[in-house]
Amino acid sequence: MTNDDFSTVADLIRRHAGHNPANPALILNDRRLGYAALDAEIDRVAAALQRDGVKPGEVIAISAATSLEYAAVFLGSVRAGVVVAPLAPDSTPAGMAAMVADSGARLFFLDGPVADAIGAATASIGARRIALDDSAAGAAFSGWLAPRGASPHPVAVQPDWPFNIIYSSGTTGTPKGIVMPHVFRWAQVKLFSSLGYGPDAVTLVSIPLYSNMTLSSFLPALSLGSTVVLMARFNAGEYLALAEKHRVTHSMMVPVQFQRLMAHPEFDRFDLSAFRMKSCGSAPFAAALKADVLARWPGGLTEYYGMTEGGGVCVLLAHERADKLQTVGHPAPGHDMRVIDEEGRELPRGEIGEIVGRSATMMVGYHNLPAKTAEAEWFDAEGHRFIRTGDTGRFDADGFLILLDRKKDMIISGGFNVYPSDIETVMRGHPALAEVAVFGVPSDRWGETPIACVVPVAGAAPGVDDLLEWTNRQLGKAQRVAAIEVVTSLPRSDIGKVLKRQLRDAYTRAHGAAP
Repeated sequence: MTNDDFSTVADLIRRHAGHNPANPALILNDRRLGYAALDAEIDRVAAALQRDGVKPGEVIAISAATSLEYAAVFLGSVRAGVVVAPLAPDSTPAGMAAMVADSGARLFFLDGPVADAIGAATASIGARRIALDDSAAGAAFSGWLAPRGASPHPVAVQPDWPFNIIYSSGTTGTPKGIVMPHVFRWAQVKLFSSLGYGPDAVTLVSIPLYSNMTLSSFLPALSLGSTVVLMARFNAGEYLALAEKHRVTHSMMVPVQFQRLMAHPEFDRFDLSAFRMKSCGSAPFAAALKADVLARWPGGLTEYYGMTEGGGVCVLLAHERADKLQTVGHPAPGHDMRVIDEEGRELPRGEIGEIVGRSATMMVGYHNLPAKTAEAEWFDAEGHRFIRTGDTGRFDADGFLILLDRKKDMIISGGFNVYPSDIETVMRGHPALAEVAVFGVPSDRWGETPIACVVPVAGAAPGVDDLLEWTNRQLGKAQRVAAIEVVTSLPRSDIGKVLKRQLRDAYTRAHGAAP
């Protein structure tokens, strides 16, 4: 596939509906839609949007639990050239209202639980509300949908038209709307086509549909004619049962899901022999966990490193390069990734700096935020545009990227750069620890100093003093941890990223500056 044969996801689904009309496209619990039936539902949504005067380039917002109706609205909007803003259902009421307003959405599709959660904030949302579950959250979706057999007017969607607006998780502050063009998603289809998606593949999607991580596998799987099994909510036991029942071949998840699956007491009892490929991304993936997946779970394992904003993507075929599990792989074909210093100067291989990338998968920019967009860009000497990741790392001698930390998470202690990931790697080696998060707090003596929050393995009760002594014995002077707090769980975003800002804020509120 090349850009010359550009197609939208909706067009590709129509093609599969013609070739394999009865092949299951979507399965959720006891409901399923074949490709022909899904194509017809997409038409009904597109026709309804056109009936309501929603034009190509205008926006609709969605915030609801995973459902077949959710999928149909998303894909029907794509067919009509309408931009989709998928919003996290667990957003605060004020945050939800602000994102709907910022997106400029004409229509807001939601369900009863979301309406209950945002409560009185619905009064400040100007977009017309449509209830995907036919609840009192808005006009009933079943009544809004165009009649069976309806066909929309054809729309010649162009590669540079906006496809969706993904709002960042807000782990670093107020969410920003990331505008992605259609060519971004087309490039992802091409990238993922090498994983073996096709009409004989079955993909299990266990992350909510509003996540860009989900869309990165959900959309290519449908574009390439696979069956997609949806989970409304991830549960390790249910995931394993579904994988066995449906003879799942592909699945893309975040590291914490892999961690919970591998720790499930009955993991080895399930028949996962149909798996061809597991994929992972979105958060740091410990080398030891990758090794465990390779040892106990049939099929290959591919790790992707990249940003929602796009830029460059690194790929690690872990099943082929067990010697590189400490890395996130090397740049994908057609992806240019470099490392720059604080002044924006390109650094040679081996030097540590901020990672920047350039490819066909690049955001248009942050919606309504031109200054923030400019901050996220870097231009090389030839004037080529790159996206800044905000992550620090270095390329090894073989061109594999060793990821260190978010630039903002780096700790400067006594004038030395300290990377929390280095400390976390050491602490994960303690047999009593299941999860570790290290972050910096202000220090009167050092400027900043590392603090660790740890989650013990089930049944373990490690002594903090002993754990602190064990940890610091293995670290350099500047890396030594000032304090360890034992917690029952780590705060995470919807896609599994540890929210270190919350840990940092909670610690400083309770203790102030460290010694």
